[in-house]
Amino acid sequence: MIRAVIFDFNGVLVDDESVHCALFCEVLATEGVTLTDALYHEKYLGFDDRECFETAMLDAGLTIDRDQIDAMIARKAVRYFEVAEQGLRFFPRAAESIAGLAERWPLAINSGALRPEIEFSLNKMGVRDRVRAIVSAEDSTKGKPDPMGYLLALGELRKEPGLADLPASTCLVFEDSLAGIISAKGAGMKTVGVAQTYSETELAGAGADAIIADLNHLTPEWIDRMFGAVEQRNEH
Repeated sequence: MIRAVIFDFNGVLVDDESVHCALFCEVLATEGVTLTDALYHEKYLGFDDRECFETAMLDAGLTIDRDQIDAMIARKAVRYFEVAEQGLRFFPRAAESIAGLAERWPLAINSGALRPEIEFSLNKMGVRDRVRAIVSAEDSTKGKPDPMGYLLALGELRKEPGLADLPASTCLVFEDSLAGIISAKGAGMKTVGVAQTYSETELAGAGADAIIADLNHLTPEWIDRMFGAVEQRNEH
């Protein structure tokens, strides 16, 4: 029985993976590090900003310190909002999916994005009030594929009325990245791979319990068919 739903953000709801890749490349270039689209997709996609910058710098044989990485994260954040103000792209039916599922289950976001970026996008979609909890890069000291973010999301959901005993196994996660699938499975949750970034074969190989091509047919009824009927409806 599914009792809660958790969405990843970038690559599932917001079509901005290419934006993040371009900004990582841009900021790293100022530090003398070259990051290609192919390498980002192969190794760094799914990392939060800190992990991506730290790993890329270390991979390039450079030393790092926290102040330097903090400054790089800040520069990227400024550039992200410059791009976002020009217009973000959201995947078809992203807002409708959040609104529809939130009528049936408490809904959370777990993302390696910064909280202001998530809040900005949810407000743009008009669904901020449908999301009960947000776990962002600022909240977790370990990024995906570590399960920490999803365990934190579980803890936040357990603060909701009637959910103090919420088992991880009754949480359904929607993820587009391989690291994200591994992270959610490591937290003991059920996962749906959304094949908007990686192929269905790759997502299945990472352990996804089910796979959908996109959000176009994501409804509470689809979840009922795939994972069993809900035990009870949750008040929104």
